[in-house]
Amino acid sequence: MQDAQQGARGRLKIFLGAAPGVGKTYEMLSAARARHQEGGDVVVGVVETHGRKETEALLGGLELIPRRAVEYRGRMLEEMDLDAILARRPQLALVDELAHTNAPGSRHPKRYMDVDELITAGIDVYTTLNVQHIESLNDVVARITRIRVRETVPDSVIDKADDIELIDLTPEDLIQRLRDGKVYVPHQAERAVRHYFSAGNLTALRELALRRTAQRVDDQMVRYMQAHAIPGPWAAGERVLACVGGDASSTDVVRNAKRMADSLRAPWTAIHVETGRDLDISDTERDRIAEVLRLAQRLGADTVTLPGQDVADTIAEYARANNFTHIIIVQPPRSIWSDLLHGSLAQQLIRKAGGAGVHVLGRTREPSDQPEQRILRDATPPGGEARAYLGSLAFVAVSLGVALVLHQMLGVASVALTFLTAVLACAVVYGLWPALFASFVSMLAYNFFFLPPLYTFTIADPENVVALFFFAITAVIASNLTARVRAQAITARQRARTTEELYQFSRKLAGAANLDDLLWATVHQIALMLKVHVVILLPDDGRMTVRAGFPPEDTLDAADLAAAKWSWERNHAAGRGADTLPGAKRLFLPMQTGRGAVGVIGIDRDEPGPILTPDQHRLLDALADQAALAIERVNLVEDVDRARLVAETDRLRAALLTSISHDLRTPLASILGSATSLATHGDALDAATRLDLARNIQDEAERLNRFIGNLLDMTRLESGPLQLRTGAVDLPDAIASALRRARKILASHRTQVVLEPDLPMPELDDVLFEQVLFNLLDNAGKYAPAGSMITIRAWRDDGHVCIQVLDEGPGIPPVDLEHVFDKFYRVGGADRRRAGTGLGLAICRGFIEAMHGSITASNRTDRLGAAFTITLPVAVDAKRPTETIE
Repeated sequence: MQDAQQGARGRLKIFLGAAPGVGKTYEMLSAARARHQEGGDVVVGVVETHGRKETEALLGGLELIPRRAVEYRGRMLEEMDLDAILARRPQLALVDELAHTNAPGSRHPKRYMDVDELITAGIDVYTTLNVQHIESLNDVVARITRIRVRETVPDSVIDKADDIELIDLTPEDLIQRLRDGKVYVPHQAERAVRHYFSAGNLTALRELALRRTAQRVDDQMVRYMQAHAIPGPWAAGERVLACVGGDASSTDVVRNAKRMADSLRAPWTAIHVETGRDLDISDTERDRIAEVLRLAQRLGADTVTLPGQDVADTIAEYARANNFTHIIIVQPPRSIWSDLLHGSLAQQLIRKAGGAGVHVLGRTREPSDQPEQRILRDATPPGGEARAYLGSLAFVAVSLGVALVLHQMLGVASVALTFLTAVLACAVVYGLWPALFASFVSMLAYNFFFLPPLYTFTIADPENVVALFFFAITAVIASNLTARVRAQAITARQRARTTEELYQFSRKLAGAANLDDLLWATVHQIALMLKVHVVILLPDDGRMTVRAGFPPEDTLDAADLAAAKWSWERNHAAGRGADTLPGAKRLFLPMQTGRGAVGVIGIDRDEPGPILTPDQHRLLDALADQAALAIERVNLVEDVDRARLVAETDRLRAALLTSISHDLRTPLASILGSATSLATHGDALDAATRLDLARNIQDEAERLNRFIGNLLDMTRLESGPLQLRTGAVDLPDAIASALRRARKILASHRTQVVLEPDLPMPELDDVLFEQVLFNLLDNAGKYAPAGSMITIRAWRDDGHVCIQVLDEGPGIPPVDLEHVFDKFYRVGGADRRRAGTGLGLAICRGFIEAMHGSITASNRTDRLGAAFTITLPVAVDAKRPTETIE
């Protein structure tokens, strides 16, 4: 499968170096020139020579794609012209500095994304990369060199590379190149040797590059062994769990977990546990947690957010349930007293993790991050807003008033429980920290107002000291437990509300009658649950068009349309906050099913920053998946209807061709034969023969005229509503007119018409009704044997008139009763069918239904024969006397 997918893509070769100046670009150009000399089509997308003459010389003879000028803050920057390379479509493109960040306004924020698009288009790419730009090694390099590199490349890019060539140079040789001016200018070179390019740093970076390359070679070896069924010791059952929180060291946990998972060739997951504390954390910490989880996703991890009362218990339970063998944590910032009272997270996990190994990382603090965190904690009290503490004071004041009333008026000596009630109420309403504040104030109030000596904070009786101490302990424990229950209740209520809303949304989708209702329900639900603006775009003749929006929006700007189209075509997120086209106003996500993308959802909000948290992103995925399945269901129904219509059209076309080739050709052949006989042998024929031939021509012409009339009548029915001229019609006159018209057809049959006494006049179009009766009589004449009786009956049934045509033929087979009114349908096998187009009864049903009546077919119960019953509405106060016509 991997080889098949690779065949449709270009190949990626990375020239990897331990540091700048080892010769990556030089080796890349040398390899490109060799391929060019072999006849390959090679272009230079972007190459940075840094003024090195030997490198510039290698560019000679290679086609250079002009760079694209981008204006940024009044300066003109040059970037690789991705569209020009795609339009040129060479066999090989050279793209230097894979970790480069593109100028704002580019289609992709990072150059490695440009490279991925080139590879997807089937273009091979040579590129260069230094080891310090690999995402999972970023923190290691920072500790070695004391410099944090901001431009990084996800490890997945390196993992997907087809070839990695290590450009190795000893530290001594690289330092000598620096001093010779082959890397930087002299004064920069001296400063670089003293700092970044020290012998120790270069040795460590060289080891990292060698290890990363060796790991890549090992992966290739494993894939080769698997592809050729070569037995070997496989790493089985290893799973890595990275535990992340809101502190800055969580990024170290993620990167360490990535390196461990790569070395073990194991899957890994990043987990965050939501406790009651998460309800009160600052927006900065929330954003940091979301960013750490997004980093884990970019590095290839699954991400999980779980609610829990105790972090260690939740992590240990999840690790046991999912068979994780390694747990990586960083010790959270807690005081020594907290560790003594509660125990450290590492110690709890070691006790509870069972057979899983627990890896504890030391905390690393970056100077730039610490002041922000300290200011945040000083400026934002744990309990939230000041009104919570004012409310706590109010609760204590009320409890004090109640206690004074009980003590002075009722003589109740022990009033401590009233203050404890206030503490519990604060914990339920405001949370932990206001409850602790209420505990402290309650202790002071209890001492001041109720413990002798009164109205002082002095305690004379040691017994009261003990009582006050245990009161404080009880208040703290009770407030803590109540606050935990409150936090769990809030979390459970939020999740229950989300589950209920998802259930109601699924019911809305199931009950949606059409696509517009479905799309409106979707945008309204997403906007309601995520508090965002939503648009849904669906493909229409190769273009993405807005089909629904909340608030309603009909147009998008060019950047949004480009992002929506890219997301649809590539089945990947694009736009604001994504890796592709981040300059768009909205974030666009594909709505996917097993058959592919069915549409695109675009979301945005007025506030700056990330649009969605990881939890909201997962909720949006759930909503989008349900909507995508519902849209696919509607599309499938439409596809089935279209397929049914096509099949019906093909069937009707085949029946019409059969009718034209047989039923219309037969009377034409008879007419042609009789006319030819008259024209050729007219003088030799006697008068009786000539008259017989002329009558045959007339009969066959009338038969042909009936066929053509049926086709025209059916065309009238198919073309739209009929223009009716309805009114009260004298039924005996209409029947008599139809019988006169059908006298030649019924010449060999007997006919009888029986009308009920006091029969009212029906409301109908007399012309159409005569045609209906004629078709029924024609049908009876075809199937009933000569000499048999054809009967027309009529009677009143409540507010309707029923007319029935009966024959004495073989009747209708039960399997054909439901189909006799279908177009081009004829009863019997091909060798026993009567002449006709199969449209007569279909025209009868169309005309009768147009006159607000109904027609049914059945078999007679008194003898063999068919019975066709017409039901028509009665005209107001219209009656005729009973008549019998024979």
